[in-house]
Amino acid sequence: MEHPFEPRKSRAPKAGRLLAVDAWIDSTLYEAGFAASRAWENLTIFFRRFRFTGWRRAVTELLSEGFTLGAAGSVVMLALAMPAFEETAGDWRTQDDFAVTFVDRYGNEIGQRGIIQRDSVPVDEMPDHVIQAVLATEDRRFYSHFGIDFLGLFRAMQENVRANSVVQGGSTITQQLAKNLFLSNERTVERKVKEAFLSLWLEMNLSKKEILQLYLDRAYMGGGTFGITAAANFYFGKGVKDLTLPEAAMLAGLFKAPAKYAPHVNLPAARARANEVLTNMVQGGFMTEGQVLSARLHPANVVDRGDAKSPDYFLDWAFEEAKRVAQKSGVHSMVARTTIDMNIQSAAEEALEFHLRQYGKQYRVTEGAIVVLENNGAVRAIVGGRDYGQSQFNRATKALRQAGSSFKPYVYATAMEKDFTPDSTISDGPISWGGWSPKNYGRSYSGRMTLTTALVKSINTVPVRLAKDHFGVKPVVELAHAMGVESPLEVFKTTVLGTSGMTVMDQATGYSVFAQGGLAGTRHAINQLLAHSGDVVYDFDRDGPKPRRVLSEKAAAAMNFMLVQVPEWGTARRAALPLVRTAGKTGTTQGYRDAWYVGYSGNYTAAVWMGNDDFTPTKEMTGGLLPAMTWQRFMAYAHQNIELKPIPGIEKPFVDPKLVAEAAAEKKPTDAAEPVIDRPAVLSVATSKALKEMAEEFRTAPPIRVPPKVETLSAL
Repeated sequence: MEHPFEPRKSRAPKAGRLLAVDAWIDSTLYEAGFAASRAWENLTIFFRRFRFTGWRRAVTELLSEGFTLGAAGSVVMLALAMPAFEETAGDWRTQDDFAVTFVDRYGNEIGQRGIIQRDSVPVDEMPDHVIQAVLATEDRRFYSHFGIDFLGLFRAMQENVRANSVVQGGSTITQQLAKNLFLSNERTVERKVKEAFLSLWLEMNLSKKEILQLYLDRAYMGGGTFGITAAANFYFGKGVKDLTLPEAAMLAGLFKAPAKYAPHVNLPAARARANEVLTNMVQGGFMTEGQVLSARLHPANVVDRGDAKSPDYFLDWAFEEAKRVAQKSGVHSMVARTTIDMNIQSAAEEALEFHLRQYGKQYRVTEGAIVVLENNGAVRAIVGGRDYGQSQFNRATKALRQAGSSFKPYVYATAMEKDFTPDSTISDGPISWGGWSPKNYGRSYSGRMTLTTALVKSINTVPVRLAKDHFGVKPVVELAHAMGVESPLEVFKTTVLGTSGMTVMDQATGYSVFAQGGLAGTRHAINQLLAHSGDVVYDFDRDGPKPRRVLSEKAAAAMNFMLVQVPEWGTARRAALPLVRTAGKTGTTQGYRDAWYVGYSGNYTAAVWMGNDDFTPTKEMTGGLLPAMTWQRFMAYAHQNIELKPIPGIEKPFVDPKLVAEAAAEKKPTDAAEPVIDRPAVLSVATSKALKEMAEEFRTAPPIRVPPKVETLSAL
């Protein structure tokens, strides 16, 4: 029997093994730590060789930070450029498949778009001096860079700094082609980033010859022409293969500034520019001074084209419609009979330019856009900006600008469909919606009022209360889309006050539903497409979409009842027309960045936007000022010598003078973003001296020629 205090023999081997393991762990950890310490010391000693002091350390730190920021910047730029690459996924060469000759509603030719590939002259078949003139002026290092010419960019920056102005551009031919193919002319940092990445993509996917060919075929050359082949025919009446050196120099000078140097507009300026191109050819080593001397002494002469002007913004938009409706026909060359009325187009262009020249500096506004629709859906005019030659970006169909108060009719139309009436009363008082507390202009409230008064005075709290308490924002957005608004509208509470971006075309389309008594789906720019054989490829009356009702007759009549009072005693009194009762709504966004007037009569609907391309605010310009005045000027002309039609649901031709007098005497603000217009408004010429003078001005103005109407285009 074992003694209780005697240790067991079996425990000794086990304890020994545990002690051995413990000792091994301790020694291993010690040795590992010692080895790591030694390795760290050796590594530290090694890297001490790379320690710099003084100026070397400063350079090293700058390079290190530069690489870090460069890597981060590359990631950011790539993220910005990703949406642009989506454009390359489609068939971006489709423009080569269509060539369309456009005529106006009366059958007069107004321009061309597109190019059939077989009509394009290959680069190899063009005279050497044509290619040399283009490369010497546009991109001398075209064959040595990879889409972006950093040396050329640095040189251009030096020249611009030396001249204290922009005298040279740094964009390569590839960058310009990327912009023409995939992007707009909108001047934003995002667009420049996309342009750079797309230039690299083009260089990786196309040869230099293909890039140059596309550039020469697609570039705008002034006079409504695209591509050097069309420009040679338009300006000189000959093919590009027959161009002389002075003619080639004159065309090469058009690529950067076609409006400024178009020879049919300003021949002396075009010749001076051609002389600069010849100098560029000598400096670039393409020719000697002796070889260009004859071209300097004998500059090119151009074909006399008279005063013909091409409605280029309209043609760009109509060309897209023509391609869309003709894709299934298999016809690639055709004649398009459009809806444009060149007289209304000219009147709209003149009205915009007149008011921007007269008041642009005063209100710090530089740009504008207009769309005019006849109330059968035909687009009669599109003004996408002041100068197509300076910027081909179509502000009427592509620019998304906040609508402001001009969006409110969509809210009230939704209310009319929800069994409200113009006489329904609602409170104009403080309101909060999820932390958002909109206020009226002047921070004042008027208590309960009718919906008519709220719309005419453009009260902010009332449409917000309608959406918050009765139907929400989603039905408003759905109705706006049903009425023809194609811009993406946010389903957010501030949308009811017009914070979402919309195009001028959208606004004109949406308001035309009121003018048509609730019908939508009629907007179009093409009446007919005809093959050159005379066969009708497309006819809007036969193949176009049929009108659909999106507003009940009752709701449309109620909206017209309210909107006709806006130019009578509301915020748009400067838009009142002599002897014609009209309806509409002004709009002004926060910070006075955008100003709108969208209005209609029984005959036409038109939308006017004014603002700045760089989104800088104007000087307190409201929709009731220049936009309303511009609208009034060209619409007064459009209503001359036509049968005046009533607005659906509106029978009384003129407003009660007592109501006008009361509104004129009222001095408090009437719009959430617009002050009261001081000039009184009366619709009757007999009671308004101002309107009498205006009518007399239009009667004594030189008449604009109306071409004879052509019933068929088979002769074309």
